[in-house]
Amino acid sequence: MSSKVASPATNIDVSRRNDWSHWLELGVDFRGFPPKVTTKDVWKVLKAEGEILTIELFDDDKGNLNGRGRVRFSPSPSNPFWLRSNYPARIDGDPNQYSLSFRLLQPKRDFLQPSLVDPKRRYPESMALGAEYLDFGFMYEQTTMMGMYRAATTASNVVTFRLNLLHREIEVTFQITFRDQKAQGTRPEGSDPKSARPIRIQDYVFVIPLAQATVIHQILSGQQSALLLSLETPPNFYRKYDGMHTHQCGATFWNRRNTLFRQTDIMYDPRKLKDAPLTLKKTRPTIDIGRWNTYHFVFDMAKTDRALYTTMCNALRDFNIEILSLPQFKLATNREPAVWEYIDRPVPSAKGRISTALDDLMSDNVPPLSFPVRYQLEVCISEGWLNEYNMTKEFVDRLMSVEPTKAQDLLEYISNQKRRVFNPMDIFGIKILKGSASRLKIPHYCTYVRSATVTPTMIYFSTPYVETSNRVLRQYSEHADRFLRVRFTDEKFQGKLNSNEGESMNEIYTRVKRALNNGITIGDRHFEYLASGNSQFREHGAYFFCPLAHLGVADIRKWMGDFQDIKVVAKYAARLGQCFSTTRAINGSRVDMIEIPDIRNGKFLFTDGVGKMSKFLAQLAASEVGVHMPTAEPPSVFQFRLGGAKGVLAVSSDAKMREIHIRNSQYKFHAIHSGLEIIRWSQFSAAHLNRQLIVVLSALQVPSEVFVDMLKNQLSNLAQAMTDEKMALALLQREIDPNQMTLVVAALILDGFQRVKEPFVLSLLQLWRAWSTKYLKEKAKIVVHKGAVLLGCVDETRTLKGHFDKIQHLRVHGSEEERIKSLPEVFVQLSKGANDKPQIMLGPMILARNPSLHPGDIRIVCGVDVPALHHLKDAVALPQTGDRDVAHMCSGGDLDGDDYLVIWDKDLLPREWNHPPMDYTPPDPVVTQGNVTTDDITTFFVNYMKNDTLPRIAHAHLAYADYLENGVKDEKCIALAALHSRAVDYMKTGVHAEFPPALRPKKWPHFMEKRHKPKDQIYVSRKVLGQLYDQVERVDFAPEFETPFDKRILTAYELGQEILAEAADVKAAYDAAMYRVMAQHEIGTEFEVWSTFVLQHANQSKDFKFHEEIGAISAALKDRFRTACYEKAGGRDFDQIGPFVAAMYQVTDDQVVGALERRQKAILAGKLQKGRQPLTQSMPLMSFPWLFAGILGKIANGELIGLQTNRQDFTLPLQGQLRKITPRKRGFGHGADGEEDVLKTAEGLVHRGELLKLFDHDEGGPDSSISGTSGPVTPDGNRTMRLSIAQNGNDSLLDELIAEGQGTEGVAVPLSAEVADEVQKTDLVSLDERTGLEASEELGQTAKEAGAPESGAARSNSDQRKSPSTVAQANCAAIPTADALIDLGFGDGNDHRFGGFSAFQSDESIATSLLDIPDSEGTAANYPRSLSSTALFKTPPDNDIAVSDAMPLSCLDKGLVYEEHQSASDEAKQGDRANPFATNGEAWKKREASQEDRGDSLGADEKDEAFIGADGQPSLLERLTLIAEGAAYNWLVVRFLAATLASGDRSQWDYEENGAEAAAVLVSFLRDRNFWKLEASRVGLDLDAHAKSGRFAFVDGLDQLFLNTNVHDERGQQVLRDPDAWSVEQEVSSTIEAVKRPSQSTQDRKVLLVVDSIDLYLAATETGTNTLHEIIGEWREHAHSTIVTVASDFPLMHSRTTPLESSHSGFVAGLALNARLVMSVRGLDTGVAKDISGVLRLAKGYGWDKAEEGRTQHGRSTVDKEEKEILYFVGMDGRVKVWERGH
Repeated sequence: MSSKVASPATNIDVSRRNDWSHWLELGVDFRGFPPKVTTKDVWKVLKAEGEILTIELFDDDKGNLNGRGRVRFSPSPSNPFWLRSNYPARIDGDPNQYSLSFRLLQPKRDFLQPSLVDPKRRYPESMALGAEYLDFGFMYEQTTMMGMYRAATTASNVVTFRLNLLHREIEVTFQITFRDQKAQGTRPEGSDPKSARPIRIQDYVFVIPLAQATVIHQILSGQQSALLLSLETPPNFYRKYDGMHTHQCGATFWNRRNTLFRQTDIMYDPRKLKDAPLTLKKTRPTIDIGRWNTYHFVFDMAKTDRALYTTMCNALRDFNIEILSLPQFKLATNREPAVWEYIDRPVPSAKGRISTALDDLMSDNVPPLSFPVRYQLEVCISEGWLNEYNMTKEFVDRLMSVEPTKAQDLLEYISNQKRRVFNPMDIFGIKILKGSASRLKIPHYCTYVRSATVTPTMIYFSTPYVETSNRVLRQYSEHADRFLRVRFTDEKFQGKLNSNEGESMNEIYTRVKRALNNGITIGDRHFEYLASGNSQFREHGAYFFCPLAHLGVADIRKWMGDFQDIKVVAKYAARLGQCFSTTRAINGSRVDMIEIPDIRNGKFLFTDGVGKMSKFLAQLAASEVGVHMPTAEPPSVFQFRLGGAKGVLAVSSDAKMREIHIRNSQYKFHAIHSGLEIIRWSQFSAAHLNRQLIVVLSALQVPSEVFVDMLKNQLSNLAQAMTDEKMALALLQREIDPNQMTLVVAALILDGFQRVKEPFVLSLLQLWRAWSTKYLKEKAKIVVHKGAVLLGCVDETRTLKGHFDKIQHLRVHGSEEERIKSLPEVFVQLSKGANDKPQIMLGPMILARNPSLHPGDIRIVCGVDVPALHHLKDAVALPQTGDRDVAHMCSGGDLDGDDYLVIWDKDLLPREWNHPPMDYTPPDPVVTQGNVTTDDITTFFVNYMKNDTLPRIAHAHLAYADYLENGVKDEKCIALAALHSRAVDYMKTGVHAEFPPALRPKKWPHFMEKRHKPKDQIYVSRKVLGQLYDQVERVDFAPEFETPFDKRILTAYELGQEILAEAADVKAAYDAAMYRVMAQHEIGTEFEVWSTFVLQHANQSKDFKFHEEIGAISAALKDRFRTACYEKAGGRDFDQIGPFVAAMYQVTDDQVVGALERRQKAILAGKLQKGRQPLTQSMPLMSFPWLFAGILGKIANGELIGLQTNRQDFTLPLQGQLRKITPRKRGFGHGADGEEDVLKTAEGLVHRGELLKLFDHDEGGPDSSISGTSGPVTPDGNRTMRLSIAQNGNDSLLDELIAEGQGTEGVAVPLSAEVADEVQKTDLVSLDERTGLEASEELGQTAKEAGAPESGAARSNSDQRKSPSTVAQANCAAIPTADALIDLGFGDGNDHRFGGFSAFQSDESIATSLLDIPDSEGTAANYPRSLSSTALFKTPPDNDIAVSDAMPLSCLDKGLVYEEHQSASDEAKQGDRANPFATNGEAWKKREASQEDRGDSLGADEKDEAFIGADGQPSLLERLTLIAEGAAYNWLVVRFLAATLASGDRSQWDYEENGAEAAAVLVSFLRDRNFWKLEASRVGLDLDAHAKSGRFAFVDGLDQLFLNTNVHDERGQQVLRDPDAWSVEQEVSSTIEAVKRPSQSTQDRKVLLVVDSIDLYLAATETGTNTLHEIIGEWREHAHSTIVTVASDFPLMHSRTTPLESSHSGFVAGLALNARLVMSVRGLDTGVAKDISGVLRLAKGYGWDKAEEGRTQHGRSTVDKEEKEILYFVGMDGRVKVWERGH
């Protein structure tokens, strides 16, 4: 039996050009067929003449077939049939016989390929050898292959090894005979015993690109020679079909490859896969084509052409394939059981099978691995780093014995190393350094994501990585490990799975459908399809979820929204996907939603997707996402999600306070309200051209020279920038990328790193140049200096002139002035223009979107100045007037988040203005009958994958635009542009764009790099894109590893081994996380991740989208490890972090130098051939220290003076970039997840977790075009109004300003239209200029003039009018009904009293409001004067504080002059318990205050205990009290302490349902411990005694920080020594934790934290207000209740003439805005009185939740009024008396 391949073309003398029988390929043209002929007809007629390679049918000039065509054979036919003059032919279904004539085509090439090493040496394009047999398997050991299946040459089929140099691939063909399984018995499938009956015979082909095969081992043994080829990932496998059934109807071209159908599995009975879930383990495959990636070809040299064999091996070497000898090779066939037998529980083989006792016994004997360990094990197996057959039971037992966290770390380490481990037992000897990446804290806006990549033959799992979360993941964060992100791709080396016509890819689509239907199984978890995000859907991705008993995928979808009214499957899927947008949640964002109408003209919608938001909410959002505009203003436009609403919100003065105005076009479906979410925001980004824009502009008569000159200038500048600092800075600061990383690199240059040739910075510059050049070459991405990319919004003022058809003739025939007047108007203002001031762009400019394919897509508009729009920056405002909206004319755009290219470069203005636009109206969608099902969605998912022709249409358009004389104006290009629009809408309509053969190009320009096309289909383009392409030479990126590190940093510190070891620990974790990101996205180097200048990636998203995504991923990675470094360094002070950063740099240098030395030794020893292994692969990572680029710059330049300095703003004019600020971690007062988020809509209040319905009163509902109303309407037609604010994640609900009588919370009080209109006109914004009370008086006067009753605020007494209020830096309303002030909790006799105190429930939070702060001083005591405020904030959910926690507020009146009003039972219970508020502990006495005291101590209306609580139901609230003072307030603070510490018997705290003990921590920045001890003793409180018991601790923030007094730490006292903000935070947090957790108790204490005069710390240090707010938030997470005192007298709060005063005012206002009750202490406005110390005012703040009012607690009503003022007197003995005004 011969193994030679029966192909005359394989062993020929290729030089015999005139002998057609030796041609590798022969072509003939034919004529004589009827026009209706098909490729199938031609194939049937000519198949007998030889092996047909291609068939092509020709058409005439009109695109009609003419019966002519071309056929190519390979190898050449044996007979010259073309010589026959009349060749008979018949066509099925046609009775006629046709006579064909042929013309032989002379070959245009010699079928030889030049060597890549020596072009003079040439090889045949195709060479084939027949092998005796082929073994499939894997490498069991380094030199041992485990053979799993053998395919042998038979008499009827030869195993063929073919080298195709034309296509740079190896093609292997083999045959499998499947035999009856019953005859096989228990033999392995595929063993083909001769006794078994053949069932079917199938031919298979697999193709290996040469780029995928880098090494082939050659094994010589006697007369046999073998080639061993081992791949990391599987090649493409095909099943070969008869050519008869592979012709597509209507196709004009057929290729032999049409007979090859992709395979996903090779097994005896594929039907068994129908109901099987996807798993890494495959059940009894004939060949596991995904896992058995080692191929052993054995050739019998006695039967093989030795010369051809040698030529083939030489050709492989010359085409970069190493041929290495492997003399120790072994082939093993006796394999051990795979690891699955030791870790998998038996699974029934069929549905519904009842398990047997043996099954149960086997199941019990297989203890499962914990899921994190099992998952990570499958990561290692799927990636090929471990093999299941290498793992023994001993390995499994050892793995199970290791602590799960350590086992997970070991497996993650193996995955990160990316090296095969042949002996799995070796991993247990690995030392894992401290600081594993998986153990580090991640940013609060991120989550760990597990992911799977499903290819045609494999499923790959990835190590969990950090990613910005979305709404669904946040909602179910406790089940984060049950979500699986899945992506369906082609094989790993190919990337995205492209659409395909015909049926050759059907098995792949079937596999995708099976995965969506049957799910994915990992260990004992089964993941089911959930939904796909919109960008995921386009990139063939989805989320899967592993159900719980109480939570399934249907439950999650139900939570996501109400979609039952959507009958279009595509739209249904898109609405589901809306919930998976990557967003940042704005916590605690209580919002008033106003429904406003859309603006349309006929079918054109001018406000599609755009709404309004208040400036105040914009500031809140900017603070949350951590950005700040250069002008100190918030971004002007935000892209958002809110329930079922989406689009953008533009800042508008129409939106007051916390209002958002939503249009119907933005509302898509009813959804559970889960808070306001931000996707991105308006910012400046540099403008770039691209190929589509250039061909359109060229067609509109922009000269080619303009583009060429721009390109040459950019290339020259890039080259110069590598050595010229000034040029580098100019480009980096001007050509800003969307992630703003060019500005970061510019800062590094300013620090001198380019000048000293620092290797990391030089590498970044080289990468930036390579990145820029790559896109210049591939996409003609030319930067436009006079332009920007901006978010679009609408002109809400109706000032801008729109597009009017009646004046369009002027654009052609008018004068220059008339042409400009005919243009639509836009408003464009850049945040930074000339002189670093905002600049408005004026005059004609280009407006366009990407992609622009139609000549009418590029619009010429006129920039104008509109003063009413000056608040909009870095956005483009489009008109809402005209016959057609401008946005829609720009490639069918809208305003729901589209970016617009704006160019004011006059050189790029085309001569032809505003070509008539295309109509982008989408086709009617496909509507289903009945409700949309999951099967409908998954079917559409697969159909979309198969029918998404968008990329091919775009390529065809570009090819024709270059090839055709009229370019984009040609009718073919116009048709393709329309088809492109249809393809874009496919995801929403379900109508796919069929790509007709008549629109498919037959010629391709060289710049499109269609290397797989025949050479005769490629032409050299001479048009503008061809010129641009030829101008650019690619620049390879090679990191500067061999350049020495910066000695300025290396010599800055003397570093000890301990700090170097700690830095090395964190670097190991950082490197692991970096490798994880690189692997997940298939990025080549760390430099690309760090800078986001990515050269190659996994094509999960398009390049522009991926640039955004990698920016977020890189930022999260950096944030995460900066935090870890701060913790290791011990703080953020430069004295701490500076040396640690230097250690990071030193450790990195040591590793790089060591690696270079080892590499050099290997080269010298001959173990490594220089240049063979890329340097990058063998070098350690070096980006770690550059997490702190700014600090490295300080060290390098000798600025060792502190971390926080005012750095120069290096940005040049016209960029408007964002500067990062520290984002806060929590929404103050509302917890991390915004538990208190409330929306106010036309239908009422919607709380977080409730269904949000908008426009439900309209007939259209979601997605309809019916406009909404302008606001809530009462039954009598009057409008209602709520005025409210929000700041730093908090808000308040304030009563209606003007009400007839007393309104109740949640009920809108109707206003007359006149009053409402006047109120709306009132300026409530500028609280920097007046107080809240003044605003109240103005509003009251406004209402009075309009006919409303006079409000309490307007009738305030003289003291109130003279007392300014502490106010916010934002909109606010005044406190209403000042005449209805009530007792805010001073006793009614029905309280539960302990130790003389009353309790209020923990589920009620006291917080600050507007405070009356006069500058007069009281006379009570000669103690240091300060102001304070007390505010109680809500606890973040993770604190899990029990419901009934309580703290007495009644301490305010206990020990004052106390009225006896207890019930008899309460009095009996009290007995003679000491009063901690009375001097010397004397007992409570009836009416102890004598009548000689001014007034009756307490009035009859003031005898209610201070229960500030609800009905005792569970909640998660923490209290914070803010005390604002114009007189001494220390008496008030110690009474809070006394209330907490007085009762030693915790059983008396009957409001503590778990009996927890109370404790207190006092932090003071103004007074020392002795002062507070004296004050406490006045009320019988012994702080030392409580400190000894562990229930009290004092933190001294005065002596060591500010007075340099030497104070030692002692029991119960902690001294702050380091002024660094985060050091202070850690010290206080540690103290709280120490007090909270008693050593002898398993139950935590409830800790009251008192922070005294923290504003002094603000004034004395460089700590910013944002940082201080964040620190207070951190403390609140540890404490149960918090009191903060701050000074807030009138001059300090309102003068604001210095930065310090402004900062202080903003800080106090920020606290006030977060509070729910304010306690302000001030002196009398009338002067000194001997028996009155001052006024204590209690007022509800913006955080007050009126929904909580009116509930009962302990049998009585809680507070249900607004505010109260009382007079108080502090005696010298510490006793306090109080009176209500007027008593």
